[in-house]
Amino acid sequence: MPTMADVARSAGVSVATVSHVLNGTRPVLPHTRQAVLDAVEQLGYTPNGLARSLVTARTRSIGLAVSAISNPYFTEILQGVEAGALEHGYSLLIADPHDDPAHERKVAQLLHERRVDGMIVAASARPHDLVAYLTRHAVPTVFLDRLVRTGPETASGDAPRFDQVCADSAEPTARLVGHLAGLGHRRIGLVAGLPGLSTTRERMTGYRHGLAAAGLPHDERLVVHGDSAAEGAQRATAALLALAVPPTALVTANNAMTIGALRALRELGLSVPSDIALCCFDDFDWADLFSPRLTAIAQPGRELGARSVQLLLDRLAAPDRPARTVRLPCTFVHRTSCGCPAQPEEGTDS
Repeated sequence: MPTMADVARSAGVSVATVSHVLNGTRPVLPHTRQAVLDAVEQLGYTPNGLARSLVTARTRSIGLAVSAISNPYFTEILQGVEAGALEHGYSLLIADPHDDPAHERKVAQLLHERRVDGMIVAASARPHDLVAYLTRHAVPTVFLDRLVRTGPETASGDAPRFDQVCADSAEPTARLVGHLAGLGHRRIGLVAGLPGLSTTRERMTGYRHGLAAAGLPHDERLVVHGDSAAEGAQRATAALLALAVPPTALVTANNAMTIGALRALRELGLSVPSDIALCCFDDFDWADLFSPRLTAIAQPGRELGARSVQLLLDRLAAPDRPARTVRLPCTFVHRTSCGCPAQPEEGTDS
């Protein structure tokens, strides 16, 4: 098995220079760096990861804490994170906090004890303990999908430098509501997500804005919480439809709740869109296979994952840089569950 000394002899440089090239511990002239990399390739040299971590004080690993990994949306995000990490030579340690504030705090500590270089976290609805831990230990962290109100948590009163990345939520939700209003619906219900999540707040805000733009009143009875899960949405949808004057159209605020709403409609013997129109936030692979096909907002899951990795690497390279919040646009996918005929061009940017 070739050694670092073999690489140095082949490239005509010192062992220290090879170490600097492989570990990024000191700038090296471009032609020298290339000579080292060529020698590594020709000899098939594999660096010792443990030795490298001792030299650089880094493990080249990232902790990813995301609940509901089985959800197709978070699966896409995971694929984006994995691709971004591998592209830059990082491995992933993955944990599921189960949307439980106490458990996510433990997960963060376990990942930290495994000496990950940084973390990417989709926080729970009550992340105070998590944020306090990450702040106290100065763990480089990117919050993904769900924005966190960090505030001045440090002893000096400075706001912690947490970068965040998410998709737009308010405007796309308003667009769904406006689309249904344009079809003549005046009672539009919303099956909202888990209270406390930024995505829930923003989609409820978008719902209100959509109603206001259409000149429709906001009726609190038409907003129910499905708690971001299929079971909760099934119960919430049944409650909506039990109103004396039920809605004629529904907006569901994530893909799991869309499934729950459809189950409730089926149990009540209602058909989409002839009995009730339906639009949903989150597109997923089989949304196009339903009959009718689901009109949806598609989030850029893989791009969100990849961008979170880049934000984390930027933070590792420049720990004192100002915190950034990145929002990515969604896509309105026009199908037939809203009551419209099939469209020749179904996807447009929101």
